[in-house]
Amino acid sequence: MKSQLTLKKALLTFIFVLGSVFVFAQGTGKIAGTVTDKKTGETLIGVSVRIAGTTKGVGTDVDGKYVLPGLTPGKHVIEISYVSYATKKITDVEVKAGAVTTLNVVMEEASSQTLNQVVITGSYKQESVNALYARQKNSAVISDGVSSESIKKSPDRNTSDVLKRVSGATIQDNKFVVIRGLSDRYNNATLDGASLPSTEPNRKAFSFDIVPSNLVDNLMVSKTATPDLPADFTGGSIQIITKDIPDNNFVSFGIGAGYNTASTFKDFNTGVRNATDYLGFDNGDKALPANFPSRNKIISGNLTNEQGISAMKSLSSDWKIYNNTALPTQNYQFTLGRVKNLKDSGNKLGALFSLTYRNAQNIQQDVIRDYKDFDYHDDIYKFSTSVGALANFAYSYGKSKITFKNIYNRNYDDLFLSRSGFNIDRNRDIRFYAFDLMQKSLFKSTLEGTHPLGENNSKINWSVSYANIVNDQPDQKKISYQRNPSDAGTADYVFVGSTGTVSKENSRLFSKLNEDNFSGGLNYTLPVKMFSQTSTFKAGLSSIYRNRTFDARFIGFKANNSSPNADEINRRPLSTIYGRDAINSGAYFLEDISDDADSYLAHSFTNAGYAMLDNKIGKESRLVWGVRVEQFNVVLDSKVPSPRTSVDDNYVDILPSVNYTYSLTPKINLRASYYRTLARPEFRELSSAAIYDYELLALQQGNPNLKEAKIDNADIRFEFYPQAGQIISASAFYKKFHNAIESFNADGGSSRIISFINSDNVNVYGVEFEFRKTLDFISETDFFKRTTFYTNLSFIKSNVETLNTGLNLIDTKRPMVGQAPYIINAGLQHSFLGDKLSFNALYNRVGRKLNVASGALFPSVWEAPRNVVDLQLALKVIKNRGELKFNAGDILNNRITQYYDNNRNKKYDTANGDETISSFKPGSNYGLSFSYTF
Repeated sequence: MKSQLTLKKALLTFIFVLGSVFVFAQGTGKIAGTVTDKKTGETLIGVSVRIAGTTKGVGTDVDGKYVLPGLTPGKHVIEISYVSYATKKITDVEVKAGAVTTLNVVMEEASSQTLNQVVITGSYKQESVNALYARQKNSAVISDGVSSESIKKSPDRNTSDVLKRVSGATIQDNKFVVIRGLSDRYNNATLDGASLPSTEPNRKAFSFDIVPSNLVDNLMVSKTATPDLPADFTGGSIQIITKDIPDNNFVSFGIGAGYNTASTFKDFNTGVRNATDYLGFDNGDKALPANFPSRNKIISGNLTNEQGISAMKSLSSDWKIYNNTALPTQNYQFTLGRVKNLKDSGNKLGALFSLTYRNAQNIQQDVIRDYKDFDYHDDIYKFSTSVGALANFAYSYGKSKITFKNIYNRNYDDLFLSRSGFNIDRNRDIRFYAFDLMQKSLFKSTLEGTHPLGENNSKINWSVSYANIVNDQPDQKKISYQRNPSDAGTADYVFVGSTGTVSKENSRLFSKLNEDNFSGGLNYTLPVKMFSQTSTFKAGLSSIYRNRTFDARFIGFKANNSSPNADEINRRPLSTIYGRDAINSGAYFLEDISDDADSYLAHSFTNAGYAMLDNKIGKESRLVWGVRVEQFNVVLDSKVPSPRTSVDDNYVDILPSVNYTYSLTPKINLRASYYRTLARPEFRELSSAAIYDYELLALQQGNPNLKEAKIDNADIRFEFYPQAGQIISASAFYKKFHNAIESFNADGGSSRIISFINSDNVNVYGVEFEFRKTLDFISETDFFKRTTFYTNLSFIKSNVETLNTGLNLIDTKRPMVGQAPYIINAGLQHSFLGDKLSFNALYNRVGRKLNVASGALFPSVWEAPRNVVDLQLALKVIKNRGELKFNAGDILNNRITQYYDNNRNKKYDTANGDETISSFKPGSNYGLSFSYTF
C-alpha cells in the first residue's frame, strides 16, 4: 500500500513537472537573428545582444547568429553593443508565445570622436528594413540571393522553386540552370561549401529539387567572381547553405498530387514492373549476371554453342509490352528539427532530418522526328521515382561551431519508347522499340568547423567532404523491325526483326558509372585597418579529387540464318522473337560488340589557393580584389589503353579578380568588375566511348584532345533600391572565351556523331535589366502595396569563328552553342488576408538557341523558343501552421522543338524547308499539396 502511494506521488509529481514545462514552453518565445557589419555585410562574432535594463543576454556565435530564449510575450527593447561599433537599441520587438521573432541587426562602426557616446535607437520595423537593405547592397559581387526569411514568406516547396525567383536564372526540368543565357555547362553549384557533383552522366546538371525549401538557410547566385569562389563558372555560381541548428523544435509533413494533361489517366505502356520500382530500386532481374562470359571470351570464339545458349538464357527474357493507366504524380515530405540549449554552458546542439518521395508517370505522345532519311513518330513513356534524405547535425560551443551535413538522393527512371515511320535511305517501314532503365544516386557528406582566433574578430573555417555518384543502366534493350513497301499485297508484307547483324542501335547495353569525390578546404579571415577603415583579409586553400570508373558492354543476339526456323522466328512479335524456345533451337549466336574505348577509368585532382582583400575606401567606396591560383590534372584512359584514347593534361591558372562598388547615395550603387574564370571538360567529354542515343538517332562520343576554356569577364551595373526588398538595375557584360567547349556534329564519316570541339575565338556581349517593385506608385491603396511586379530581361549577342579547326564545317561563323540571344522572366505577386493567401504568376521565354553546332554534312541543331506560364496560389490555414497550395505549371503547353534551320530564316518553318529533329507537347501540370508544421 505504501509503495502504491509512493508510486502515485511520483507519478503526480512527474505529470505536474511535465505540465509545467509544457506550459512554460508554450508561454514563452524567442528572438533570433544575425548581426552584420553595415558596410561589408560580414558577420560579427561576440556581439552582446541583451534585453535592455536586464542581465539577460547572449553573444553572437562564429556565424554572427544569436538566440534569446525564454522571453515573456509582449514588446521588448533589445540592446546590441560591440567594441568600436555604435551601440543600438531596438524598440517594439514583439515576442509571441511559442514563436520565434526574427531580428537581424546591422552595426555601424563609430568614429573616433563618438566612440563612447553614440547610441542609435530605432524600431523593430526600421531595423528589419535596414537589415534587408544592407544584405541587398553589401554583396561583394554582382549577385542575387534569397534568405530563409524570404523563403518563409514564399510558397516555394524546394530549392528548384526558390531558384525560379532569382534574377536571371531559369530552371529547366528542375535541374538544368540557364544564367545570363549561358548553358548549364558554364555554371557551378556548391552545397554547404563543397562542390555539388553532377548527377547526369553526359553533362553538368544538379537536381535542385532534392533540398526542401524550409531547410535552406540562404541561397546565392554570384554572377561575378571573387578569389574565394571556385573558378569553373562564367554564367553563375549557385551557393546553397542548408540550416543546421533550428531556432526551435518542429515536425512538418507535406503531401501532394499532380495531374499532367498529356499523361495522367492515359494508357501507359511499359516494360515489366516490380513493386520495388516504386521505392526507387530495381529488384536485380535486369542486371548482367556475375558469371556472364567476358568480352574477350565471346569475341575470341572460345564459347561452345551450349555455353552461348546458356549465357543468352541467363539474361532477362521479358520483352512484353504491359499496358496500364498513368497515375497522378504523388509526392511526400517529412521534416524534423530539434535544438537543445545546454543551460550550464550556453552551448547548443541541433539536428535536422528530412525525407522526400516523388513518383511520376509521364508520356511524350507523338514525338515528331522528320529529317534527312527519317520520318518517325515516337511515343515515350517514363516511370520515375525519386527518394531523398537529409540529416544535418551541429554543435555550437562558445564562439565556435562544428556541423556535419549529409544528403542522399536516388532517381529511378524507367523508359519505354515505341517508334513507327519510314526510313527513306533503306526504303523500309520501321518499327523500333527501346526499354531503358537508369538508376542514379548521389550521396554527399560534409564536416565543417568555424572557430574564432584571438579577440580581433578573425576566424578560421575548415571543411572535409565526401561524395559518391552512381549511374546504373542494367539492361537497355533495343530492337528494330522493318517492312518492304514493295511487298504490299503479298505474304511477305510483314514486319521482320532486324537481327541479321548486331550494332549499337539494336543491342543490349549494360553500363555502370561510379565516381568518388574527396574534397577539403581551409579559409582564414582577418580584419585589418587600412585607409582608416576596417578592411578584411581572407586567404585559403582547397583540394578536390575525383575518381571515376565507367563500364559498358554491348551484348547482342545475332540471327543464325542457317537455322531451319530462322524465317519464322524473325517474323515473330516483340514478346516472343527472343523466346527461350528460339534460343534453345540455336536460332541466335551470342555477340559482344563493345569497343576497346567504351569503358574507361578517370581521375582528376584540383588544388587551389587564394588571397584577397575587402577594402573600404572612405564612406562610399569598396574594393574587393585578389588572385586565385588553380592547378588541375586530369588523367583518363580506356580499360584497354591506347595512345588515341589517353588523356593526361596539367594546367596551372592564375585568376585575378577585382570588384569595385561605389555608393552614390544610400539607395544607389555603381559596380564594376573584371575577373578570369575557367570551364573544364567533363570526363564524358574527354572519353572516346561511343554510346548510341536512340532518341537523337546518333552516337555520342567525347574528344580526348579537348582543352580547358579560359574566360575573361567584365561587368558594369547600376543598382537603385527604392525600398527594402525592391530593386531597379541595369547591367552590361562582356565575355571573351579562349577554347570554348562546344558540342558539334562530327560527321566526317557520313554518319552523325555528336562530339565536342574547342572554339578559339568566341565573344559574348550582353545587357541585363531588372525591376522588382511594389505597385504603390500607381495608387497608395493597400491592394497595390501588397502587389509586387518583377521582371528580368537579358539580351545577349555571341559570335563564334571556327576557322582554325582543320574541319570543313558548314557554319564557320555562328552564335555560341547553348547561348540564348534573350531571356525574359516576369512575375506578379500579391498577398491577401494579412499574408494568409498569396498569389504568384511567373512568365519565362528563352530565345532561339543553338544546341549542336554544324558538321561537314549535318547542319546546326536549333531549339525554338517557347512561352512558359506558371501560377501558384497558397493559403495558410490552422493558425498559420498549415499551408494549402495549388500549382499550375506550363499552362500554355507550347511545343518543345529542335530543328534544322535549312532556310536560315531564324524561325521554325517546316513549310519552307526546315527539318524537325524533335517536336512534342509535354503537357500542362496541375498540382495540389498540403503541408503542416507542429
